[in-house]
Amino acid sequence: MHWIQFIRSNTFLWALAVAAAFALFVVGLFAFVYWKLDDYLIARSDRMITTQINFIADLPPDRRVSAISDHLAQDSRGVQYAGLFNGAGTRLAGNIDRVPPTLGLDGAVEGVRLDLMDKLAAHDPVVRALGRRLDGGDVLVMGRNVDETREISSVVGQALALGLLPAFCLCLLAGAWLSVRAQRRVEEVNQRVQRIVAGELRERLPEDNADDPFARLARIVNGMLAEMETMINALAGVGNDIAHDLRTPLTRARLALERGRTHAATLDQLQEVTDKAVAGIDQSLAIVTALLRLTEIENNRRTAGFGDVALDEILRQVCDVYEPIAEDKGIGLGVVIDRHVRVWGDRDLLFEAIANLVDNAVKFTPPGGRVGLELLSEDETALVRVSDTGPGISEQEREAVLRRFYRSDKMRNTPGVGLGLSLVAAIVKLHGFRLIIGPAPGGRIEILAWTGRASKAAPCGSRALFPATADLM
Repeated sequence: MHWIQFIRSNTFLWALAVAAAFALFVVGLFAFVYWKLDDYLIARSDRMITTQINFIADLPPDRRVSAISDHLAQDSRGVQYAGLFNGAGTRLAGNIDRVPPTLGLDGAVEGVRLDLMDKLAAHDPVVRALGRRLDGGDVLVMGRNVDETREISSVVGQALALGLLPAFCLCLLAGAWLSVRAQRRVEEVNQRVQRIVAGELRERLPEDNADDPFARLARIVNGMLAEMETMINALAGVGNDIAHDLRTPLTRARLALERGRTHAATLDQLQEVTDKAVAGIDQSLAIVTALLRLTEIENNRRTAGFGDVALDEILRQVCDVYEPIAEDKGIGLGVVIDRHVRVWGDRDLLFEAIANLVDNAVKFTPPGGRVGLELLSEDETALVRVSDTGPGISEQEREAVLRRFYRSDKMRNTPGVGLGLSLVAAIVKLHGFRLIIGPAPGGRIEILAWTGRASKAAPCGSRALFPATADLM
């Protein structure tokens, strides 16, 4: 059964087809070579016969007999034939017994059967011969055996058998090896896919350093599996996270309402309780709104609104919005813009991403600190950098902070729902940009954007070099 599947495999059938095509090509090539060589040998023989008969015909009559004898004596291979006959057809010299009746005497080389003096074979050979009537009525016949082309055909046939058969077998062996190799790879892929279907999300398809289509496909599929694993792991706890984060504000709202119903004695007390309940409900709605917003962005529903966006104007607007908030907290907020930069994207989403970064920086920076907002550009890249003098993000938390509802233990008391950086990461991914989280101490988060549309303008601030890409996440 295994051999039947092996023989029926596409790889082996293709190898068999290629081997058959190669064999037909070689046979055709050898046939063409034989045909051309046969024509060449016959044409050469005809030229030799014509030269010989012209030489002997030009000799004096008394020297022709000796010339024919010398000519035949020098033929060690026995392929030369000559005959000199008088007008009555009587042989005067040579090894031809009589003039062939079918041979014309017009000086054209023909293929005829000769009657020889010495019968060396069971039948008279068919040779290329030329007859000419000489002055005085004599007839001169010269011929040459071209049966050596049969010897050449035999040599060609042997070379074909000795060369074609091993080559054909080698093609089949190569096809068999490729077929076995492909079947093994497919079988290994099938086994790993079955384990993935069974729930082993860490399983991956086999990869190697080759650059064949199968290896490239395996790398693409493994990348897709890694993305799916990340998404599934994120979704595995998102229900609990949503329930936990919604339960807290809703519980507070319910307790506030219960206490108000029980203990509120005045309108002001009841209004205070109502305000607390409304704040809890607003927090729950903010979580739901952020989740819907995140889902909308991750589903790429906003790409239709892309256009040419002035990135430097967005930074100035974000700075204007958060400058009063930073002043109330005693934090210095400054913006440095390298030049006028335009990118292709959604203006509202980019504003939201940068605003989230600045909001986090202001939120986690202690009073007396500083938050910096920079825009740098070089060639066809632009870098938006938000830095602060806060605690920053440790190396162990750089991946975790991008997950939904993640909140560091030391920031549990800070207001928020844990979706800000997840939203930023989704917006950055939607635009095809890169998110860079810098090391602590001090917070530093950057967005590396591809512009291709940056135009030089008057400098708005100091210029700095781009950071190393080792911090890319």
